[in-house]
Amino acid sequence: MTRKILITGGAGFIGSSMAERLAQDPANYIVIVDNLLTGSHSKVPKSIHQNVQFIKADVNDQKEISAIFLAYRFDYVFHYAAVVGVKRTLANPVMVLNDIKGINNILSLAKNTGVKRVFYTSSSEVYGEPVEYPQNEHTTPLNSRLPYAIVKNVGEAYLRSFKREYDLDFTIFRLFNTYGPKQSTDFVISKFISAALKDRDITIYGDGKQTRTFCYIEDHLDATTNCFYNNLLVNDVANIGTDIEFTILELAQTIIRVTGSRSQIVHLPSLKEGDMTRRRPDSTKMRELLNRPFTPLEDGLRAILANSHYVTS
Repeated sequence: MTRKILITGGAGFIGSSMAERLAQDPANYIVIVDNLLTGSHSKVPKSIHQNVQFIKADVNDQKEISAIFLAYRFDYVFHYAAVVGVKRTLANPVMVLNDIKGINNILSLAKNTGVKRVFYTSSSEVYGEPVEYPQNEHTTPLNSRLPYAIVKNVGEAYLRSFKREYDLDFTIFRLFNTYGPKQSTDFVISKFISAALKDRDITIYGDGKQTRTFCYIEDHLDATTNCFYNNLLVNDVANIGTDIEFTILELAQTIIRVTGSRSQIVHLPSLKEGDMTRRRPDSTKMRELLNRPFTPLEDGLRAILANSHYVTS
């Protein structure tokens, strides 16, 4: 029996990677919807099973997305579509807030067309400047201030409300810095690699002591598809990321070493907002979903460098 799966934002880094993984199973039929604002048609996977279709559409446009739902009658939805990137979201706060329309459209159509479960991509940003380490899904308060974080928090509230009122099942994934070969060059790892490969200065905001954890895309996909196929974390939330912290300065130094670069590290003034001092998730659920060791950062970096799809321009 064929599973019909909608992936919104499926021309982006993570959405297209998920589409590629799910398309490996011929029992899945994947429809990718993306408005190509930040996604790229080149990232849409080519399937050997002819079970992937791409439709250019905007999930925030109720007429466009409703026509797609009514035509396909999806079994599952993975909702990745969103305005992303710290600088982009800070520069376009109203555009970010418009994504609430897309969340409402997706859930309203899902509950009216028989969707079994919606998988929602939230973010570590919902924790804001954290008050607890590691950041646990159910004990750390959501401390959102930036528009992007607020929209993700509102999205989580929508899912819980639709479950309570309409019995629409959901799973929330709070992502902590997923990286990999297809990531666009305005995110920290790809930006640093691009500079290092050209021996250009690597710029860091502030002293570089702010910490992050970095999750390789294959770890992300193994964990989230295990959740999907084994019907885990129904109506629950999971941090998707490693619990191994690196300072941004250590990240830059590691990338310089791995690439054999002559780049220099240059410090810029600290960002006025959006650059939280520390990030480390409670990865208990992630480890259970993954059921193997995390990919070490250096291994992930070398995999990116070995991948012919990585673009340094």
